[in-house]
Amino acid sequence: MNRHRTALSVLLTTGALLAGALTAASPSAAEQRPAPGSWSAERMRAATPLDITAAPGMAAPGAAARTAATTAERPTRIAPTPAEASPAAFPQPGGAWTAGGAVVKTSGRVFFTFNGKSASCSGDSITSANGSTVITAGHCVKYQGAWHTDWIFVPGYENGNAPYGQWRATKTFATDQWVASEDMNMDVGLAVVAPLNGKTLSQAVGAQGIVFNGGYNKKMYAFGFPAAAPYDGSKLVYCSGNSGKDFLLTKDHSLPCNMTGGSSGGPWFQDFNEATGLGTQVSVNSFGYTFLPNRMYGPYFGNEAKAAYDKAQTA
Repeated sequence: MNRHRTALSVLLTTGALLAGALTAASPSAAEQRPAPGSWSAERMRAATPLDITAAPGMAAPGAAARTAATTAERPTRIAPTPAEASPAAFPQPGGAWTAGGAVVKTSGRVFFTFNGKSASCSGDSITSANGSTVITAGHCVKYQGAWHTDWIFVPGYENGNAPYGQWRATKTFATDQWVASEDMNMDVGLAVVAPLNGKTLSQAVGAQGIVFNGGYNKKMYAFGFPAAAPYDGSKLVYCSGNSGKDFLLTKDHSLPCNMTGGSSGGPWFQDFNEATGLGTQVSVNSFGYTFLPNRMYGPYFGNEAKAAYDKAQTA
């Protein structure tokens, strides 16, 4: 994220993004089928940051029409699967994750084509009925009215290497509110990926738990692959601390964190266990305000995010 730009900066990285809008052949307004392509180590390393900004004083897209918070709803929780690792530091404003555990395999980089050039975000393998669901930010599947193509997920990415393979999306999804108006409150996207070597994604790398309507003000861990300076996208980075709630333009979670462009879509966990690398996902990296440096914001997973998740996990 370039903090010297204007008010609102979405954490997307790109060599650029795909042009073209949805066509009549698209499966639906809330999903898209990415076309296949080739991603070499060089092409993945070459994805460079792009910041999407709004002018000072402007509300986030769709803020005027955002829905009320759903904290009064009963939480919906899907449990993760165990693993092992070593403890790390808390709080942490941003640093390489070296403790290992399940998060090293479930987290990864997302690559796609937009406007004819290569782009990248972050994502996470999430527990689902189909065992093949990746969760990320809404702008990491669709932006400016166009669904990204040539979309892959690379769990465990490390400096151009794909130790668990490249998982190609067969469909991508977003909340209805992101699809309609790119509402920053609803910046949640998902992808269903094809099996690889006879296994689903969760069979190959595991999957994290998820909760909806879980409330605010939690002890939180955020992960991602920031690619803008001072980071280079080569490794998994994390932040940890006590989260709050955005008091400006959105109803997002807020967390002290210095991750930059490319971290968009990386997972936020509550109940995160440093020893196992497992947690309950409650958000994704979404944006930062340029006048509030070293702070990350992520959408609240309410009923809207749950509806998008249900479409993806049963696809």
